[in-house]
Amino acid sequence: MAPSGFWQRVVVRLFADLRLPGKWLMTRRVALFLLCAGLCLGVTNDLPAELRVTPERVVLERPEAAQQLLVTGTSPDGRAVDLTRTVKFEIGDPRVAAIGKNGAVEPRGEGRTELLIRHNDELLRIPVEVQGLLHPPAISFEHEIIPLLTRAGCNAGSCHGKAEGQAGFKLSVFGSDAPTDYEALTREGRRRRMFSAAPVQSLFLQKATSQIPHGGGRKIEVGSLPYQRLLRWAAEGAGYAGRQAPLASMTIEPADRILFPGESQQVRVTAIDAEGRPRCVTAEAEFHSNADLIAHVDRDGLIHAGDVPGEAAILVRYMGASAVCRVTLPRPNVEFARPPEANFIDHLVWDKLKRLGIPPSPPAGDAEFARRVYLDTIGTLPTSDETRAFLLDNQPDKRQRLISQLLARDEYADYWAMRWSDLLRVDRDKISPAGSVAITRWLREQFARNRPYDEFVRDLITAQGDTFEVGPASFYKVLDSPEAMARSVSQLLLGVRIECAQCHHHPAEKWGQDDYYALAGFFTGVKGKGLPNGNQSIVSLGGSDLNHPRTGKPVPARALGAAPAMFAEGADRRQVLADWMTGPDNPYFARAIVNRLWSHYFGRGLFEPIDDLRATNPATNEPLLDALAQHLREVDYDLKAFTTTILTSRVYQLSSQSAPGNADDQQNFSHAIHKPLPAEVLLDAISQSTGVPEKFVGWPLGYRAVQIWDNRMPSYFFRIFGRPVRATVCQCERSDEPSIAQALHLMNSPEIQDKIQADSGRAAQLAASDRAPEVVIDDLMLATLSRFPTPAERSLFLAEFKLGDRRRAAEDLLWTLLNSKDFLYNH
Repeated sequence: MAPSGFWQRVVVRLFADLRLPGKWLMTRRVALFLLCAGLCLGVTNDLPAELRVTPERVVLERPEAAQQLLVTGTSPDGRAVDLTRTVKFEIGDPRVAAIGKNGAVEPRGEGRTELLIRHNDELLRIPVEVQGLLHPPAISFEHEIIPLLTRAGCNAGSCHGKAEGQAGFKLSVFGSDAPTDYEALTREGRRRRMFSAAPVQSLFLQKATSQIPHGGGRKIEVGSLPYQRLLRWAAEGAGYAGRQAPLASMTIEPADRILFPGESQQVRVTAIDAEGRPRCVTAEAEFHSNADLIAHVDRDGLIHAGDVPGEAAILVRYMGASAVCRVTLPRPNVEFARPPEANFIDHLVWDKLKRLGIPPSPPAGDAEFARRVYLDTIGTLPTSDETRAFLLDNQPDKRQRLISQLLARDEYADYWAMRWSDLLRVDRDKISPAGSVAITRWLREQFARNRPYDEFVRDLITAQGDTFEVGPASFYKVLDSPEAMARSVSQLLLGVRIECAQCHHHPAEKWGQDDYYALAGFFTGVKGKGLPNGNQSIVSLGGSDLNHPRTGKPVPARALGAAPAMFAEGADRRQVLADWMTGPDNPYFARAIVNRLWSHYFGRGLFEPIDDLRATNPATNEPLLDALAQHLREVDYDLKAFTTTILTSRVYQLSSQSAPGNADDQQNFSHAIHKPLPAEVLLDAISQSTGVPEKFVGWPLGYRAVQIWDNRMPSYFFRIFGRPVRATVCQCERSDEPSIAQALHLMNSPEIQDKIQADSGRAAQLAASDRAPEVVIDDLMLATLSRFPTPAERSLFLAEFKLGDRRRAAEDLLWTLLNSKDFLYNH
C-alpha cells in the first residue's frame, strides 16, 4: 500500500535533510514510526494531493468574458477529484478580475494580476490578464447573442421557438435561422424589444429579467454576464455582424470521470473558432444528463453524483455543437468474483460490471431459460411436453441444442416477419390487402431462408415492381415523398434520427438541413406507376438533387457524413445508397441492427432509444457494441449465427432474480429484465395455455395472432395491449406500458373467461381425467409458467382441490396463473 499524500508530506518535511544530527535523530525515528503505523493500520487522509489547475493562464478579452477554472487533486486511491469549489481563491488585484463561487474568473478592469489557489499547504499561482474592455469588439448577434437565447430557453419549442411563437414573438428553434431571429428581436414589435436609445428599457431585457410580467418567468439575472452582453449589444445599436469568428469545434473537460456518491465534478466547455482561438463558453452552454439517478448536472455545469451505480452521459450543447462527459459511479469496496465466460459477450460485460462493482446474478435454471428462449426466438410458449422433455434431459449441451432447434422452426420466421411488418409499416389501408400479403410473405421467406441481413436490406432499399408481386416494393407506398423515405430509412436501418434536421440543425448531433436534403436526394426518382391491371408499380429512374428550403440552391445527394455521390445517367440513385449503406466502412449499419437485436433479447438496448445512434447518446458498453458489430460482419450478416452467439452467452442466461448489489442496475445486464409480452404473443400464450384457439374474424380457426398480417382487424385485446397501427418505423409505437384496462380485461373479460371455462379447454379436460390433483397442478403450471410448482405453491393449490370441485379448482388455478406477473412477462 502506497503512503497517502498526508504521510508523504510528513516524511518529506522531517527527512528534508537526512544529514541533520543529534537532537533531530529522535524526530526522524518518530516520523518513521508514524509512517509505518499509517501503512500498517491503513491510516489515510482523504485530503487530495498533487494539486493541478487548468488552464494554467487566464486571458479575458471582452467585458462579458468568463474563464471557468478546474482545480483537480488526487485522492488516496489514485482517482482525480474536483476541488474547484473547496480550494481558496484570492485575486491579487481585485480591480482587474474577480472569481465567482463556481471557480469562474470574470473581468473587472484592464491589466495583469495573479490568482492564488490554496489547498491545505499547497499554493498555486495563475497569471491573469484582462484586455479589450476599453475598446471591445462589436458583438455578433449570430455567435454571441443566439447562444444566450438558447441557454435561456427562449428559442425552445416550448417557448418562442414553437411554430406559432408565443405572445406575438416568434424565434427559430434553437436559433437555426439567425437572420430571421434578428429581425424579430430588433425590428418587430415597433422596435421596442431592443431599444438602443435606452438599453435598460428594452422590452426583451425587462421581460427576461422579470422586471415586468413574463409568462416564462425570470430567464436572466440583472447584472449577470448574459445581461451585460445584451445591454452592451443594445447600446452598440444592436447590430447583426460583429467580429466574432464562427465556431469550428468544441471540447469538454473532463471527458470522463469516476465519482462516488456525494461527490461532484465541475465541467469546463471551450469553443474553438475558425481561426483556432479558444474561448470558455461554460456559462453559455447547455447541460443535460441521460441518467439523473446516476449523475445530475445543474445549469452551471456542476455534476452531482447520485446513489445508483452505473454510467451517465452528460450532454453539452453550444451553437449546434455537442460533446459528452461520461461519468462512472462504481459501487465502492466490492470484491468482484468473475464468473465463467462462454464467449466475448461475457468477457466484455464482466469487465464493465467489475469496473462498476456490480455482481452478476447466478445463471437461470433450466425452466426459466427454456421459457425465456422460446418466447424470445419464436414468440411462443413451450408446450408442457416440450418443457418436461427439456427438464429431464441431462446432456450438458441441451441448451445449445434447444437454441438450434428453435432457430430452425417455422414459428421463428412467423414471429420475425410480424416484428418487421411493424417496422416496415405494413398497413392494409395504405398498401392494400394484396400488398400486405405480398410483403408479409416476402418477409417470412427472408427469415425462413436466413437471408443475410445486408442482402435483405439491399433488396428492400432498391425494390421496384408490382407491389402485389414484389413484396418489398410496398414499403415505398407508405412513404409519399423523398424526405419521408430518407428519414424512415435513416432511422430504421442506420439508427440515425435525422428528422430534426428538416427544419433546423439537430440539437444533439452534427446533422443540419444540408445533410437532410442531401440524403433525401437519393429518393427523388422513386415514383408510383399505375398498371393496366389496376395494380401499382414502384419505379426509380434517375432523379434530381433537392433544393435547400432556405437558400433555394440544389443540395448534391450524399450519404450521411460522406462525399457527394456520383450517378450514371438515368441510374437508380438508391443503388449507390445501398452500396454505401452495406459497405464495410459504414459506421451505422451494423451497430443499428446489433442494438435492435440486443434490445429484443435483453429488454434494453446498449443505447436507448434503440434507433437513436449518435455520439451524444453513447452506449452503456461501447466496447461490447463495437465487438458485436464486428462479429456480425465476421459472420457475413448471418442473423441466426449472430443470435446463437447472443443466446449461448452466459449473460443472456443469467437469472432474472437480482443478487445483493445489483437490484438497482437497469443498464449493465447484471441480471435478466422482466419484459412484457407483446400483444400478439400474449394472446397466443393465453390460447395455448387454455387449450382454446382464438377465432379471428375472416380467418380460419387455427391461425395464431403472430400470423395475422391485417393490422386493421378489429380487436379490443390488440388495442389495449399495445399492438401498433404501423404509422411509423419507430419501435416505440408498440406500447409495453401496463394499464388498468389490461388488468381488468385479463380478470373479467368474457372472452378469456370462455377460454378458461370451455368444455374443450385444458382445465375441463384435466378435471375430467383420472389424473391425481398433483399431476393436474403440474400440467397447468407447465402450460403457463413452464415450470413445476414450488412446495409452497403445491400445498396451496392442493388445498383448493380438496374442496371437492375439481373443475372449479382447475379453472380457478388457471385463472390465477394467467393473471400472474410470471405469466404476463418474459423473464
